[in-house]
Amino acid sequence: MTTRIDQRFADLKNEGRAGLVTFTMAGDPDTKTSLAILKELPKAGADVIELGVPFTDPMADGPAIQAGGLRALNAGQNMVKTLGMVRAFRKGDDTTPIVLMGYYNPIYIYGVERFLKDAKDAGVDGLIVVDLPPEEDEELCLPALRAGVNFIRLATPTTDDNRLPAVLANTSGFVYYVSITGITGSAAPNVGKVTEAVTRIKRHTKLPVAVGFGVRTAKQAQALAASAEAVVVGSALVNAVKDSLDKKGKATAKTVKAVTRLVNELASGVRAAKKSTKKNT
Repeated sequence: MTTRIDQRFADLKNEGRAGLVTFTMAGDPDTKTSLAILKELPKAGADVIELGVPFTDPMADGPAIQAGGLRALNAGQNMVKTLGMVRAFRKGDDTTPIVLMGYYNPIYIYGVERFLKDAKDAGVDGLIVVDLPPEEDEELCLPALRAGVNFIRLATPTTDDNRLPAVLANTSGFVYYVSITGITGSAAPNVGKVTEAVTRIKRHTKLPVAVGFGVRTAKQAQALAASAEAVVVGSALVNAVKDSLDKKGKATAKTVKAVTRLVNELASGVRAAKKSTKKNT
């Protein structure tokens, strides 16, 4: 089964360029504004959308995304509303892939079977669940694959050649390479080290590799896009939301534009990258 994610990366390969994967937190700063941002992302240059599912204990997230999740929870965001946002998005866009990113607890509480059915029906294409290791694939990964939903795994600088096969075994859609050790948005990636890591990962898989964590500028995105199939940006976009809010933390007329302006800049950087001609087998 070819998913929207598979199709999008095939299209990017045919175009000879890397893609831009954008992360925003569902419900930040409120459901209406968040949906408005979601709808504008493809027009601004996003090739794949990661939609964060807010959670009360986001242990792998840095301060920016933690704060975005808290704003969303305080505004009443939950899984039902998040899936409703995807459903509303799909009314106007049936091609841009959407990946839900978050933690297992909200899915477990919702019920795995019910969640996968509702997510698939809403138009979700993939999942990134940061606290489910390969040893627990029976919990969600394998049921998701059977339901036709890609399960995207994270690889990190500490994922060595002995660990990589386990990480990649049931991964589909793409591999998300975490370019720095630590929490999201905490440092800038080292391009040389990332290039080496991406090359190493590609020796183990034919899946596209997307690089994220710490990417803030078009220049950084351009540099990383030379070796990877996609560049992921999250904390910078969540910060753009935060910086646009009024003193009470509410959305303003600037909120949607603040995000789309930055996405447009990042997309320009990614599209300006010269792809490496070296073939990885």
